[in-house]
Amino acid sequence: MAELALNNAIKRYGATQVIHGVDLQVEDGDFCVFVGPSGCGKSTLLRMIAGLEDTTEGRMTIGTRDVTHADPARRGVSMVFQTYALYPHMTVRENMSFGLKIGGTPKAEITRKVDEAAQILKLTDYMDRRPKALSGGQRQRVAIGRAIVRQPDVFLFDEPLSNLDAELRVEMRVEIAKLHKQLGATMIYVTHDQVEAMTMADKIVVLRDGRIEQAGPPARLYEDPDNLFVAGFIGSPRMNFFEGVVERTESGQALVSLPCLGGVAVPVAVTAALRPGQAVKIGLRPEHFEPGGQIQVDLNIEVIENLGGVSYAYAAGAQDTHPVIVEMRGTSRPTEGGALTMGFDPAVALLFDSETGLRLR
Repeated sequence: MAELALNNAIKRYGATQVIHGVDLQVEDGDFCVFVGPSGCGKSTLLRMIAGLEDTTEGRMTIGTRDVTHADPARRGVSMVFQTYALYPHMTVRENMSFGLKIGGTPKAEITRKVDEAAQILKLTDYMDRRPKALSGGQRQRVAIGRAIVRQPDVFLFDEPLSNLDAELRVEMRVEIAKLHKQLGATMIYVTHDQVEAMTMADKIVVLRDGRIEQAGPPARLYEDPDNLFVAGFIGSPRMNFFEGVVERTESGQALVSLPCLGGVAVPVAVTAALRPGQAVKIGLRPEHFEPGGQIQVDLNIEVIENLGGVSYAYAAGAQDTHPVIVEMRGTSRPTEGGALTMGFDPAVALLFDSETGLRLR
């Protein structure tokens, strides 16, 4: 296995630039997830790493090797695609061994590697079946097995679970996470599903418009986002954002008024230079609301999502803005159309600049 490094990686299609100077370090053995909305460049960046897209400018290394312009077969990577890409006329064993046969690997070594991968992926009982006789999850495991037998330096996954149903996606998430721990391999995984990113990654890379917005461990991106985009994208349900105005600042603290919540004043710790009257936004996660919180707000419940152990109330504040999402637990929960009084601790509130979207710390 090996680490991956991108230095000022740029991709252009003619005059159109889609990847803008990406700098990224993926450590040896990391599970790194590229996440972002459709069109953000995550699959393009993955294909650049695989060698399926040329890198227009910049440098790319795997371990000590410069692979910026190397052929895909010489990069030491294996890729698992969204559509499985299995040969329908071949058995599971033949699908998994095909790449090794083409590469001239001795038969005994092919058999050993395929049997080892089949045991890891629990495919031993299906080796003589063809893809049409397998479930979606089994087909995806075959595609992963085909990558394993090549023993690459870096595994690449391009939205491999998007074609599976919800229950099977959860099962396969667990299987891939276990596989990563078992192999200790460097893996790069592309998804638009931030839940997949949060549950699987050692490192998340949030992309937007071909640029890295923030990269780091899942907990850091969730608790300490750098800007409004990352704060709103990471987390399900999304973070609540409230338009506010700075009333005054003193001793490393700003008093922010929230007209959308009835004009409550929230004291927020901040070292950045702010001025009275400045427009800001305050971010609060749904779980930050609690009945006994210091800052109390009155809400009117419009819709409740009941998920069993937890419910999410979508409520309206004093002004007609985006719904306020409140997490509720326990057996005593309000009903739709009712009033809800909740509070929050100002220490958990995140402050953002309304113009730039950057975090104010």
